[in-house]
Amino acid sequence: MKSVQVGEFKSDFSSILDKVQNLGEKFVIEYGKKHKKVAILIPYVEQKKSRVFGQLKGKIEIYDNFDDEELNASFYNGKIFP
Repeated sequence: MKSVQVGEFKSDFSSILDKVQNLGEKFVIEYGKKHKKVAILIPYVEQKKSRVFGQLKGKIEIYDNFDDEELNASFYNGKIFP
């Protein structure tokens, strides 16, 4: 991760953005005589789509004799959650 002063960041903005976008470089932006670190510039990564509810509809089957009381008892009155 490279450090860059605000003045240099302002003057080389386009080239720094190019390095971030094309090379994946990261920059710490510093401010003032004491080089106080104020921000980090990192490449943007697209987020995956969120889960879609009902995507398994018609692909799985829950049987009528499924007993949720028995399942709850095995969790909440058993070894997992005594």
